[in-house]
Amino acid sequence: MSFRIPDSLSLRRMPRGLAALLLAAALAVPVPARADVAETVLPAACTRDCAAPWGETLGGSTTTPAYSNCSAACFVPLPNREQGIFTGIRWQCVEYARRWWLLNRGVFFGDVDVAADLWLKIPAVTRASDGSTQPLENHDNGDSAPPKVGDLLVYGREYLRTGHLAVVVAVDAGAGRIDVAEQNFLNRPWPAADHARSLDLLERKGRWWVLDPYLLGWKRIAGE
Repeated sequence: MSFRIPDSLSLRRMPRGLAALLLAAALAVPVPARADVAETVLPAACTRDCAAPWGETLGGSTTTPAYSNCSAACFVPLPNREQGIFTGIRWQCVEYARRWWLLNRGVFFGDVDVAADLWLKIPAVTRASDGSTQPLENHDNGDSAPPKVGDLLVYGREYLRTGHLAVVVAVDAGAGRIDVAEQNFLNRPWPAADHARSLDLLERKGRWWVLDPYLLGWKRIAGE
């Protein structure tokens, strides 16, 4: 999907709801008057062959629930906001990653065309409390240190031509496993309340590998 949305700072300066109304007007998608999406008219691709109905809670903690996007073919140009800050288009993988960092780390990152762009195009995050910036670090898959809780796994464009983002929510290096939270991947209820998938973590000759196709590596807030 090549559609580009305004960056988060621009949307943040708009009155509440204006950004959503402008976006919906441009794309002729109805926007509900309330904060929920019960009245949203979904495209046909978002109502058929769903692993779980669009908008259904899949899992996640009470602070960062994840919602179904039906399938990778579904796109509903309806922005989501948390704490007055634009988090992304419901319920894409980027929206969940940005919302997780905002609610759990107090930072958010800027606009990207597709998820894979986070790897090279986003060098820093903005702190919600004061607008200051903090650099990000890229750790290639095969790094000398394993992922940490809070890191974002970034997948390349080879995956569906968009890539994917997932949040690392648990690391057990001894057991060779990490758990991730995410949206718009399997789009089905999580097997546990706190994670969507478990991935194998392998150490060889001082290098750590997460065994998942198309994974570029993990993005980390510097100093964490």
